[in-house]
Amino acid sequence: MKRKLALGAVLSASAVLAGAIQVSAGAAHAAPAPTATARALGLSAQEQLIVKDTVVDGDGTRHVRYERTFAGLPVLGGDLIVHQSAQGAIRSTDRAVKGSIAPATLTPKLSATQAAAKAHGAVAATVGVSDGDEPALASVDPAGAAQLVVWAASGKPRLAHRTTVGGVRTDGTPSSRVVVTDAATGEVLSTHEQVQTATATGSGTGVFVGTVALTTDRTASAYELRDATRGGQYTVSMNGKKGGKGTLYTDADNVWGNGSAADGQSAAVDAQYGAAATWDFYKNTFGRLGIRNDGIGAYSRVHYGRDYSNAFWSDSCFCMTYGDGAGNTHPLTSLDVSGHEMSHGVTSNTAGLNYSGESGGLNEATSDIFGTAVEFYANLASDKGDYLIGELIDIRGDGSPLRYMDKPSRDGRSADYWSSSVGSLDVHYSSGVGNHFFYLLAEGSGAKTINGVSYDSPTYNGSTVTGIGRDKALQVWYRALSVYMTSTTDYQGARTATLQAATDLYGAGSAEYAAVAAAWTAVNVG
Repeated sequence: MKRKLALGAVLSASAVLAGAIQVSAGAAHAAPAPTATARALGLSAQEQLIVKDTVVDGDGTRHVRYERTFAGLPVLGGDLIVHQSAQGAIRSTDRAVKGSIAPATLTPKLSATQAAAKAHGAVAATVGVSDGDEPALASVDPAGAAQLVVWAASGKPRLAHRTTVGGVRTDGTPSSRVVVTDAATGEVLSTHEQVQTATATGSGTGVFVGTVALTTDRTASAYELRDATRGGQYTVSMNGKKGGKGTLYTDADNVWGNGSAADGQSAAVDAQYGAAATWDFYKNTFGRLGIRNDGIGAYSRVHYGRDYSNAFWSDSCFCMTYGDGAGNTHPLTSLDVSGHEMSHGVTSNTAGLNYSGESGGLNEATSDIFGTAVEFYANLASDKGDYLIGELIDIRGDGSPLRYMDKPSRDGRSADYWSSSVGSLDVHYSSGVGNHFFYLLAEGSGAKTINGVSYDSPTYNGSTVTGIGRDKALQVWYRALSVYMTSTTDYQGARTATLQAATDLYGAGSAEYAAVAAAWTAVNVG
């Protein structure tokens, strides 16, 4: 899965949760057998659970996230979270979809080849058509294979085919659209873009990060821009190409870049440092070891394409990619872009928020929240933390940021508050509701100046919101994302999830709980 930028802390919990850890699916032995859990939940014999990951609190309470199959077929919308006591008793569950997931039939009327052709045709029909604020599709790849699935994410459960259609947008961004079609009629049930768009000690000078220390790898003949202390993260140059594996950066003296975009190493310094800062932020703030929480580092690709003004994360390559912008002189390698894009990978490996509707807005808001947090965490002299998104890359050419968290509508398109039409906005604008909530929760309403930047955050109901501080707000959001949110969570569901997270961390009668409720009310949710 991919997400692009699109021009589109220390744990301060109660003693009960002190030392909470998150365990990847590979360590799922801590959870009861999925078959036993399925039966305990009253699922039918045709339904099977597959562990995606497990969070274990300090008191032994477990939160096990499952994917679901029906008659051996993946169920889209079948994901659920089971909350269990240390003794294994089921306390509660959160399901992406309530009720039966059984389709009326398991026999498709359309073959996989016919379904793939339907999906391909639906995507091909959009070539040359702008998708909101996204560049239009320029071309699509030949039709691929279709997989039989159960569609339960909306409406009546039904047998369906899932097809991935590749292509390229007019700005050079790869496209990878997942299209779900009815297995009987070929009707398109869902389509979403997967391109989610932004050990020696050396030193480097980046375009944005300034002069920083870098952990590198020493070989017999040179130094490599590879960090064995952070899961083997490394950076390659694509040399203006869009295909191939790129070339690993090496250097004779372990001094990288000079701060100029003309020196190809400078953007590589930004990217390598951004990956390291994001790794450290998640590890030291939440105890998370890498994007998948498995100790494996992602790699970064710089100098992607020509005049490519974007950046994106891709699950398929488990990598971060940066273009060089207009004239190949404006790389998109700023720190908040790194944190934003890599956080799409974290969302993919936790809640898996669907990249459309309100869940898509929450997906984007999560990346803005954690991208901003990485910037504050690094606390660089050249890039102090702020609640502005992409303020250094100047993608519009007028010095303005991409987005504003204190008052999202300042960009002219984002939503400050929830309304029934929010889900129909492009996800980069519906994210405004989540961004505004987080700013209010962390900093409160009204006028203030933080690190030299002035903010003035309003509220829907004219109320005054007092913030609980960024560190606590981050803990609430991360716990809600990793323990309670599912693929279909909307803004009302996010309110419920964050209130439960605040209860876990600080207590139901705490000031933090009250602040979470007040901040959601201030953006017209609940």
